[in-house]
Amino acid sequence: MKSKLLVRPQQSDPSGCILRITPESVGWKYVGFEVFKLLPGQVLKPDTHGRELCIVLLGGSTTVDINGKSFGVIGERRNPFEGKPFAVYVPPEADVSLQAQTDLEVAVCAAPAVGRFQPRVIRPSDMDEEVRGSGTNTRYVRNILPETREAERLLIAEVLTPGGHWSSYPPHKHDTSGDGETQLEETYYHRLANTGGFAFQRVYTDDRSLDESIAVEDGDVVLVPRGYHPVGAPHGIDLYYLNTMAGPERRWQFRNAPGYESLTTRR
Repeated sequence: MKSKLLVRPQQSDPSGCILRITPESVGWKYVGFEVFKLLPGQVLKPDTHGRELCIVLLGGSTTVDINGKSFGVIGERRNPFEGKPFAVYVPPEADVSLQAQTDLEVAVCAAPAVGRFQPRVIRPSDMDEEVRGSGTNTRYVRNILPETREAERLLIAEVLTPGGHWSSYPPHKHDTSGDGETQLEETYYHRLANTGGFAFQRVYTDDRSLDESIAVEDGDVVLVPRGYHPVGAPHGIDLYYLNTMAGPERRWQFRNAPGYESLTTRR
């Protein structure tokens, strides 16, 4: 039986959308997430009503216009495994338009907002990149929209996990406000370098009222409404995922699962 936390891509609709998650569709309050695949010349005008967006170019290039201002052509990589991305921050109620210059795949990450910040292009040179963990817990993080950069609710990062490695590990959670932890909903958009393979993600709570182990394939999304959520990449299957987080407070503060005190690496 399919997990309620697993969302799989569908056939493209006329707008190019292959995956759509809204707070209403999944029963939470903050995170929205969509993926679009566009052909050259196709135009995308994402909905910004009452929400800020971070549009992440997964692969391909596009022009970007926001409120009548052209930001030119952006996008260099062909797929998520080829270096840091371009991204675009869009405030609520802005008129944004993208026209694909090549085959284009974009993720549209969204959260409620009132309009405190100006639109901007986030370039690869603007992003911090870090290595977390060691040994088979090593993974590579690209901080697209961390809490040190302007946004109202969204926190966005990409993570590359080599085959045979663990990620989001030791298991951690961020589902409670206070006591050294912030409440953040989260989506994991998974891509596999070997598209015929699979990876695993477990989502579970201390009392096991939520406890699911999910086999994810290329293009799947795992919802993390609460609980710990480690990821494992099988041997030979390099794994990419795009994290979208948002909650009542824009701060990433987590707690590791009990029993992992001897592991000093984080997330």
